[in-house]
Amino acid sequence: MRAAWRDTLLLLRQFAAPLLLFSLIIVGGGLLYYALARLAGEPVDSPAEAIYLTLGLAFFQPNGEFPHEWYLQLFYFAVPVLGLGILAAGLADFGRLFFNRRTRRKEWEMAVASTFNRHLVLIGLGHLGYRVMETLVNNGQQVVVIEHDPKPQLLEGARRLGVPVIQADGRSPEALEGAGTARARAILLCTQNDVLNLQIAFAAQRLNPTIEVVVRIFDDEFAADVAARFGFRALSATGLAAPAFASAASGVDVTRPITVDGRPFSLASLTLGRGSRLAGRAVGDIEGAFEVSVVLLRRDGASDPHPAAERRVAEGDVVAVLGEPERIARLTAENQ
Repeated sequence: MRAAWRDTLLLLRQFAAPLLLFSLIIVGGGLLYYALARLAGEPVDSPAEAIYLTLGLAFFQPNGEFPHEWYLQLFYFAVPVLGLGILAAGLADFGRLFFNRRTRRKEWEMAVASTFNRHLVLIGLGHLGYRVMETLVNNGQQVVVIEHDPKPQLLEGARRLGVPVIQADGRSPEALEGAGTARARAILLCTQNDVLNLQIAFAAQRLNPTIEVVVRIFDDEFAADVAARFGFRALSATGLAAPAFASAASGVDVTRPITVDGRPFSLASLTLGRGSRLAGRAVGDIEGAFEVSVVLLRRDGASDPHPAAERRVAEGDVVAVLGEPERIARLTAENQ
């Protein structure tokens, strides 16, 4: 409903042009009629009356007698055609766009995105991007996707999940603004082009200097350099996993998964922020609910390796956990 309201306001702003032109015809035509009527010896009492007369003519409701001069008679034929024609064309366009938003898919997706706050912006809807998006949505996160040329099956899958997909170049300021980058918590760059990823990251930071940047980089060493130089969370191709990306977007340090008995495991460190839904829960409860192992709890600078199951975590604690990336992603979503 909020998206529909904002989209309607956008359409009304577009309708302002024909409405303004219609008003100019009525007011300007009325003042011209007033001057010409005095010249022809058939004056009206005031400019306001002349404007009211012209408004009536526009809706085929003439007021007063039909004039004798040909140039005044012309008003009775020209004003309805010009005024009502412009107004009708504007209303027709407004109605067509209002009732058929599929013709304006990009604008509608931006209207939906405008209702989000502290959300995640995902650039690139390839196979990695789709898995990252799916993981985030399953963990209760709000996501907006920007993809220039999405594959139909991935696009349809995103829409089934209720994720707005803006079909545009991620470098475009219009697309980034439309995705709500200025209000977003993080941006995830999942395209296969390292240079493009970095260009978009810098553009996003210009819109939102505090935004968390998680960027896909194909080379391990380059990823480390990018992380050190710009403070981005750079994940190399060899360490890519959708849950790891999802966790990194929440400000969590996650190690590259290792495989044990055919199952991937990562070590993650997260800080319990203000209002975290994990605060007050016992270590054993967290381990059982999320199927992870809490291997360290640090509070006020003091570390407790393998804390007791009954010990409760609090806001400001740093918790290190070992588990499968999907479980860690669920845990980090609960920490928001």
